[in-house]
Amino acid sequence: MIRKDYEEKIWRITEPAIVSEGMELVCVECLRMKSRWIVRLYIDKQGGVTIDDCALISDRVGDLLAVHDVPREPYTLEVSSPGLDRPLVKVEDFHRFQGETAVIQTACKIDGMRNFKGVLKGCTTDAGGNVMVMIEVAGKLVSLPKEGIARARLEYVWDK
Repeated sequence: MIRKDYEEKIWRITEPAIVSEGMELVCVECLRMKSRWIVRLYIDKQGGVTIDDCALISDRVGDLLAVHDVPREPYTLEVSSPGLDRPLVKVEDFHRFQGETAVIQTACKIDGMRNFKGVLKGCTTDAGGNVMVMIEVAGKLVSLPKEGIARARLEYVWDK
């Protein structure tokens, strides 16, 4: 649970600084290694992210994390572009990348499966107010609860 707490706190602390530089915070990952944490921030902007963008955000975010003492243990900060297999985290991501191929892994089995690969069809909200991610898998439309998604990412199709 500490990992998720760190990810949420780091998101809240760093997103305003990243947005003020005209960029988007795509994803925050915290990984516990043997002797330290790895804090990964994926950033993006219109036209793509450069090495200079990553260095700028690394400097700004490093200072913010130090001031807020997050994480409390030693860590290594990594800032990069999301790449071709961009993580899908926010509801807006599932709308923005409609029509693209995605791979989604759920925390629990849905219809006997945890891994879904297909074409994103966006999001809807069910009668109970739950956000549902729609993906077409082998010609069948599957509705996945956003809260139940463990990981989601785009999959680049080379022969488009």
